[in-house]
Amino acid sequence: MSATASTPWRSQRTLALAFCLLMGGGLAWYVLSGPVPSTDEAARAVVIRPQTGAFDIANALKEAHVIRSRAAFLVVAAARGTQRRLLAGEYEFAPGLSLLEVVRRIEQGKGLVHQVTIPEGYAAGQIAELLHEKGLVDQKRFMALLQDRRLLQRYGVDGPSLEGYLFPDTYRLVRGLDEEAIIRLMAQRFAEVFGPVERARAMALKMSVAEIVTLASLIEREAKADEERPLISAVFYNRLRLGMPLQSDPTVLYGLSRFNGKLTRANLRVPSPYNTYLHRGLPPGPIASPGRASVMAALYPASSRYLYFVSRNDGTHVFSNTLREHDAMVRRYQIRRAG
Repeated sequence: MSATASTPWRSQRTLALAFCLLMGGGLAWYVLSGPVPSTDEAARAVVIRPQTGAFDIANALKEAHVIRSRAAFLVVAAARGTQRRLLAGEYEFAPGLSLLEVVRRIEQGKGLVHQVTIPEGYAAGQIAELLHEKGLVDQKRFMALLQDRRLLQRYGVDGPSLEGYLFPDTYRLVRGLDEEAIIRLMAQRFAEVFGPVERARAMALKMSVAEIVTLASLIEREAKADEERPLISAVFYNRLRLGMPLQSDPTVLYGLSRFNGKLTRANLRVPSPYNTYLHRGLPPGPIASPGRASVMAALYPASSRYLYFVSRNDGTHVFSNTLREHDAMVRRYQIRRAG
């Protein structure tokens, strides 16, 4: 009699337990996988810096209202074995994403990509300013790292700075990359362009890599038309061979602390190691980041006896063998225009 009476009670207890487990499991699944309630339709951006741990990532996501629960995020990441492999970057999360979708996106590094083009002829300071304006680097830290002896040694740069060795190209960058990582991308790209063949050619010319890059940076800042780069290179080589000063205006500009937009005779007399009107030979180092065409021009100058060139003011130059010819062209294209 007692055994028979207890059977319905046990069945009810079993049903109640199953119901609780079902409800608890459903609630857990809703917390873990369900979308976060949102009061608006705006996407939410979260920046995850390199070396950020899973706990801090969870905090950032919770504060941005991307996830419901920090604990739930950590549980899912741990269950998937990816809590130590969450990738840095800038992520944008649309409203309604489940926790599982959020975790997967960070696991796969599906962050926002910023396409940044570094123009040929940009100096390091201009590159740092451009990247800073896009919110990708701290400008002062970027510039300081360019003079870091450890990095100079790593990239085999014989000089005081990585100026000239940040190759101008289009890069796909994500927020969260630190300044050193971005410098590494640019320096490695330079190494790809200036490879073993280019180094062998520099040796054949009895020039160091630093000298070629410095010369290429002058060509880059002087030339506008690609076909003129080898001719401008020839002028510089001819002047170096004869011991003539290079008299390159861009080197003077590089050495000025202030410039109002118009180069004057007074500027040409400002003492600076980069002033190639006052000092013979190449300046102490590159003055900008040369592109491939200028590097090739520095390695393969035209066969020419030209010693002078002057701008026609249309992006091209007139080249001359003698000072008399050059002065005539200056009067024609510069003095008359200024008058």
